[in-house]
Amino acid sequence: MRAAVVVAALGVVFGDIGTSPIYTIQTVFNPADPHPVPVETANVYGVVSLVFWSVTLIVTLTYVTLVMRVGNRGQGGIMALITLLRRNGGGPGRRRAVVLAALGVFGAALFFGDSMITPAISVLSAIEGVKVVQPGFAHLVVPITAVIIVLLFLFQRQGTATVGRFFGPVMIVWFVAIGACGVSGIYQNPEILRAVSPTYAFSFLAGNFEVAFYSLAAIVLAVTGAEALYADMGHFGRRAIARGWLALVFPACLLSYFGQGALILGDQSKISSPFFLLTPDWARLPMVVLATAATVIASQAVITGAYSVASQAAQLGYLPRLRIAHTSVSTIGQIYVPWINWLLMVSVLTLVFAFRSSAALAYAYGMAVVVTITITTLIFFYLARVRFHTPLWLVLTGGGLLLAVDLLFLAANLTKLLHGAWLPLLIGLTAFAVMTTWQRGRAVVTRERQQAEGPLREFVAGLHDQSPPLTRVPGTAVFLNRGKETAPLALRANVEHNHVLHEHVLILSIETENVPYVPDRERIEVDDLGFRRDGILYVSARYGYIETPNVPAALALIHPEQTEGVLTFDDASYFLSKIELVRGDLPTMAGWRKRLFIATSYVTADAAEYFSLPRERTVIMGSRIAV
Repeated sequence: MRAAVVVAALGVVFGDIGTSPIYTIQTVFNPADPHPVPVETANVYGVVSLVFWSVTLIVTLTYVTLVMRVGNRGQGGIMALITLLRRNGGGPGRRRAVVLAALGVFGAALFFGDSMITPAISVLSAIEGVKVVQPGFAHLVVPITAVIIVLLFLFQRQGTATVGRFFGPVMIVWFVAIGACGVSGIYQNPEILRAVSPTYAFSFLAGNFEVAFYSLAAIVLAVTGAEALYADMGHFGRRAIARGWLALVFPACLLSYFGQGALILGDQSKISSPFFLLTPDWARLPMVVLATAATVIASQAVITGAYSVASQAAQLGYLPRLRIAHTSVSTIGQIYVPWINWLLMVSVLTLVFAFRSSAALAYAYGMAVVVTITITTLIFFYLARVRFHTPLWLVLTGGGLLLAVDLLFLAANLTKLLHGAWLPLLIGLTAFAVMTTWQRGRAVVTRERQQAEGPLREFVAGLHDQSPPLTRVPGTAVFLNRGKETAPLALRANVEHNHVLHEHVLILSIETENVPYVPDRERIEVDDLGFRRDGILYVSARYGYIETPNVPAALALIHPEQTEGVLTFDDASYFLSKIELVRGDLPTMAGWRKRLFIATSYVTADAAEYFSLPRERTVIMGSRIAV
């Protein structure tokens, strides 16, 4: 295992969870909380113990030890779990698999809410350190945060490749610094180490359940970013992430939490910003700068994650085709999705100006995190049973215990529903409605389109039966199509209205597989459709759900033996079928879903650009379909 891979993982994967110590303990003891936790010695021990065991059970045990062992050809994340559910969705458990897949889509939808809240709360919490250094600058927190966020999103079009190599070292300095500050706090009050014992967590829950229960809504902030460990598994590998977590991130974060607990034990007035107050006076301003850098990195990671989720969702048919730009020649996962970028920027700025503090945003943040974790745990144990045939007693015991922990956190966050927790649920439900509506509408359009197009083989056979035969014009024409069953609308229109056919006709469909990548040797399949040497071929180009289709590059992979001769595509013409959607009277969907589907279709990326077609040789032919 190369150390460079671990360093790179530290710079990308752990930014979110690694900045949680800035605001977690502060939020638990926030006196403005609708359900405040009294600052008492027993409560401090209980809170720190709960933080320790929550991080241990949810991150170390659930994600690093268990969930990250399940991947889709090395890829992780909730979208990978959905593809595994699809692959194992047949048989008597099909209904359960469909329900779990829907939950998985909702979890992916919640990630968009997470992508909006994380930059806002992370950067706000870092800049709020200015109030500790110089209280007179408190009024500048929101404006400075807004400027940093705008610059962050403007930078996205440049990509992270140019600065990615610096992220790892910055985060190493960050974790060493917060760990060292934690050690200094523990040194002042070493008795805080007693909180390692789970008895303090149980005593806090059992002896003062009402207070402890409400505190869980803030304690869950300690595990924010756990999903990122799994989502980035395909990029860095499980071993690199596990080693980075166990060797540096886990101990550094715990030292910071225990140090903050020790600080509050020594002086209960320091609950307003224990993270920065734990830092020596001379180091507070540098710590604010370092925290700002760390939170920007955390924000960068979650923004890039939103791009990846949107891209994968579009490949799987849950979102329309979006314009995607690859920002690194060496790392395919580094992409830029303009539409998502500007939507996130506006949303993040709105949150900053609406909530104005990290404490206020914390009420909203925990809900998105805990729902996603719960869904991931549920799907994992279902797959462990049906795919890997784990003994039922072990699934029920282990899964029951971990789900009980997740559900307890979920119940606690529901108490914050009226105080901001509704926000990520609203964002998630909105994204879920868009994704499922697009999937349903796409199926309706596909069905209507198939009826208009007619069977492909019958159409080709009809071309051979025409009398007199069609005029064949020189050149190669490539007609993009959705599959092998039907004839392209553009080809049918060209024959019926222009009464001509090119000398060489390729009917090309792009197939998205339930795997991340497809090797070039497996990319192309060619079929003569039952007629040899007629110049009409069907070509299937297979892509993984992470890849962006490139039609000219795919056609270059065709071997002359597959085409009964050498084809050149330097002057080939490309034909696209453009569909205009209108509302119909058939009860295919509810009226509001029809309007949503048609509205969503307007953000679809230009097909010629998406498939990397040469614009000067691309012809678009339109038709209308009612939904």
